[in-house]
Amino acid sequence: MSAHAQILDLKSRMGQAIIGQEGVIERLLIGLLANGNLLVEGLPGLAKTRAIRALARNLEAVFGRIQFTSDLLPSDVTGTEIYHQVDGRGEFRFEPGPIFANIVLADEINRAPAKVQAALLEAMEEGQVTVAGKTHPMAPLFMVMATQNPVEQEGTYPLPEAQMDRFLLHVRIDYPALEDEVRVIRLVRAEETAAGREEQPQEALAPISQQAVFAARREIAEIHVAEAMELYMANLVYATRKPEAYSEDLARWIEVGASPRASLALDRSGRAHAWLAGRDYVDPQDLRAVVHDVLRHRLTLSYEAVGDGITADRVVDEIVIQVALI
Repeated sequence: MSAHAQILDLKSRMGQAIIGQEGVIERLLIGLLANGNLLVEGLPGLAKTRAIRALARNLEAVFGRIQFTSDLLPSDVTGTEIYHQVDGRGEFRFEPGPIFANIVLADEINRAPAKVQAALLEAMEEGQVTVAGKTHPMAPLFMVMATQNPVEQEGTYPLPEAQMDRFLLHVRIDYPALEDEVRVIRLVRAEETAAGREEQPQEALAPISQQAVFAARREIAEIHVAEAMELYMANLVYATRKPEAYSEDLARWIEVGASPRASLALDRSGRAHAWLAGRDYVDPQDLRAVVHDVLRHRLTLSYEAVGDGITADRVVDEIVIQVALI
């Protein structure tokens, strides 16, 4: 079976466990294929954790979960050196923390102070963790998927800009449609009924191998990106830095634009989106499909925009309207 067929099979399996969130499933796969980290945001109860668990369950991967709380320490994330004494001789040994997994769920990341949030930075950006002066590499397949509740809620802390920029995509989960919510009720009821009857679980399908992901990444690296698409990506990001060149509204709304990481994220995500669609080239549709997820967490809005109720998504909408495809 080809890498493309295996990844589509993974998408189908996730869709059976997560109803009404096809867009979120696609973004999770884009993050996996583009070798990036994801920030998933939504109100409690919208299946953020369930979606990430569904990905890890159907992939040949070690799953790690960190529940962020206000009393969490950085060493609770990265691990620490512990003193061991054997045969009268003492030595320090590194005990790895939950960050040492293939897919790491950082649950409610904005419930921990900035010092603990920053403990993820090196792992997310460099693929390694340094403890007591020693560097410990992460696994070749390594991905952080962090969930957060809206910052306005009590007991949450906004993530620092440096960490926000490390996330490839900022995915938002909304309420399901009415018919999908009915299907969710039936799905959970069926799961509870099966558990109550202590029924033998159906034979689980073999998980998708990591090699399929690596093969997919190699194919995505070969996706053709025309010069016009490269210029379009650069212009979309440039509009966040020089908004006055595009419209008066953008100039009033944007305080600080996106960094070059946004251009790189748009390129990687656009190629992954094209590959999932079965094409070997990137077109404007691919870039417009992911541009909101790429930019919404990289923009700093002005006080005027916040006061007027302008959201980052509204700003990105205007950027897409104003930036022409040359």
